[in-house]
Amino acid sequence: MSDLKTIVAEPWDAWGLLDCGHGQKLERYGSIKVVRPEPQAMWAPARDDWDPDATFVPGSDEEGGGRWVQHRPVPRQWELGRDGVSFNASLTPFRHLGFFPDMAPQWDWMRARASDADVLNLFGYTGVGSLLLSEAGARVVHVDASKKSVEQGKANGQLSGMADRPIRWIVDDATKFTAREVRRGKRYDGILLDPPKFGRGPEGEVWRLEENLAPLLMDCRKLLDQDSRFLVLTVYAVRMSALAIGELVKQLLGDLGGALEMGEMGVR
Repeated sequence: MSDLKTIVAEPWDAWGLLDCGHGQKLERYGSIKVVRPEPQAMWAPARDDWDPDATFVPGSDEEGGGRWVQHRPVPRQWELGRDGVSFNASLTPFRHLGFFPDMAPQWDWMRARASDADVLNLFGYTGVGSLLLSEAGARVVHVDASKKSVEQGKANGQLSGMADRPIRWIVDDATKFTAREVRRGKRYDGILLDPPKFGRGPEGEVWRLEENLAPLLMDCRKLLDQDSRFLVLTVYAVRMSALAIGELVKQLLGDLGGALEMGEMGVR
């Protein structure tokens, strides 16, 4: 059994956690301050002068419904950046702002191993991770089931002056695409997976993490070899422990050697 680690995202120029408590968190995205739900923040906040520009009010369902309430006018989108990559933030209907800042330590770790690498980014969303890997020298295949998200990724590439970088932007179901890559005999130096708990593919394919993660990881194993550099898997909002997921990864990829690290992700 591997020891559990804690990976902490520190504040950076474009983002920071300002306070949290009573089931909410106050963050800054550039000059915009927002309040979003955070069920794990069960303590009392450190301050009482939050004064956000917008607050997300969740709906009654468990699938991410809700709405934004703007206390001051917020731009439809505004530009942020990290490590030479620019991207747009916006108040999305899914309670986040178009990227996941707590992934920053994972991005940094992969970037240190990305030079002249072929990397597959599954569930790649709006492409911030793909662009950061490309900026570090990787050739990236970016896959997401949402055409809108992939188009946003391309737009972020344009914004970063990276439209000519070797990134393949693909709208497809992650499971189907990975299976086809296996049949084609493809190989990758690294794979990044950031799957949702539940989702749908472009043709209505249903993704349920508890049912579909293990088969997908089995196919990912076939795309890697002894000379590959990494597989990074992040999982959110599910009733399973890092130990359980880590043991699954160990069983399916342990024959490749290297080191297995598992644990929690947090924000400062």
